[in-house]
Amino acid sequence: MWVDSHCHLQLADHEPSVLLERAPDVDWLVAPGIDAASSSAALQLAARYPDRITAAVGLHPHEADKWSVERNLIIEEARRSAAIGEIGLDFYRNLSPRDQQLAAFTDQLEMAADLDKPAVVHCRDAFREIFDAIESTGTGERVVMHCWTGGPRWTRRFLDLGAMISFAGPVAFETGETVRQAAAVVPPERAMVETDTPYLSPPPFRGEPNEPARVALVGKALARVWGTTVGDVARITSANARRVFRP
Repeated sequence: MWVDSHCHLQLADHEPSVLLERAPDVDWLVAPGIDAASSSAALQLAARYPDRITAAVGLHPHEADKWSVERNLIIEEARRSAAIGEIGLDFYRNLSPRDQQLAAFTDQLEMAADLDKPAVVHCRDAFREIFDAIESTGTGERVVMHCWTGGPRWTRRFLDLGAMISFAGPVAFETGETVRQAAAVVPPERAMVETDTPYLSPPPFRGEPNEPARVALVGKALARVWGTTVGDVARITSANARRVFRP
């Protein structure tokens, strides 16, 4: 049985019930929010499927310009969530100004620390800035670096902070050699797997909307990197997710 540690089930085109039925090997999943509305939807799904869905609440960096408006709503929702996320920085698309991304990210890291909850972090072209923010807030041991795409050097640095590393479809892409090199330096007890549904479907479904049933394909890619069995990857990463999100 697998745990999909990052699955925007509330953003998928298909009904959640359909996607859950198509994923009998997924024991449970984490549904992160990207703003107040999607965070509320994640909490509603968790209430509807308490055995199979755990909710995270947060403001994505693409939406950081909403932070001043949505902050109080997200704080209230966060009290009922298992984690704070999806938060972080995205200096590749820059859909919100960088200063607003940094302000929202730092505030939410501190909120996670105040509430004693893990933080699920998005990082794109902002490794140094995210590292510095996590280090300065002392939150490294409660951080999950989601959909990790960094190379071995940054991977070791985030591991030294205490972070968990979550791998998604890119570890299985033909172009994913850098991610596989990073996975090779991650101890299995510090790793998780995810789909990032509805994004980043792994081969042979690349380009199609992703879904939780495909988390096993991510696990198979990790098994090849680590030279172990798929069953071991499922068992270890699921135990890691349980420790982080359902202690």
